[in-house]
Amino acid sequence: METTKKRSVFDTLNAINVNEHTEKKGNLTYLSWAWAWQEVKKAYPDATYTIYENQQGWNYFTDGRTCWVKTGVIINGIEHIEYLPVMDNRNNSLPLERVTSFSVNTAIQRSLTKACARHGLGLYIYAGEDLPQGEAEAQAAAKKEAKDKYLSDALAAVESSTTSQAVKDLWSEYKSLQTNAAFKQAVINRGKQLQQYENATNTQR
Repeated sequence: METTKKRSVFDTLNAINVNEHTEKKGNLTYLSWAWAWQEVKKAYPDATYTIYENQQGWNYFTDGRTCWVKTGVIINGIEHIEYLPVMDNRNNSLPLERVTSFSVNTAIQRSLTKACARHGLGLYIYAGEDLPQGEAEAQAAAKKEAKDKYLSDALAAVESSTTSQAVKDLWSEYKSLQTNAAFKQAVINRGKQLQQYENATNTQR
């Protein structure tokens, strides 16, 4: 009896395309926290998150100079924790005296989003990629298939050519294949074959 392998949490969340729910700020791309949590809860209704507090009950930590937050996301009993500095709008760490409740809340939301990414959701963004792994692989396969068909059509056109001039025209037409060894050899072989035929025909006349 065949058994179907259950997809892992990481594979499930990592396959989701998050591109339409991101925002570009400078050189960085941010994923909407609300949307990220919504997707996690849709896939795993029992998922929970934690905003950690220090001994004083504050929702941020400090070394007396700068501050950071600590959050965790638990899915299927596995928690991934994320630490994130409290930063300004230029992504510079804020000194303690400039930290506000708003900057802490922003850091918490970003930290939770990154904790979701550790489970797979939108992780490819932080890896500097444009698409989730599954979609990127499918796109790459489609590109390869199109490229193979383009070469196949070109080879078929060369093989069905009836004059040496037609072969030369095809060589010019398929410029992007001029470095392809198979196409180059096909053009040479067919061109020689047709040229010999044309020379023999002209001699007989």
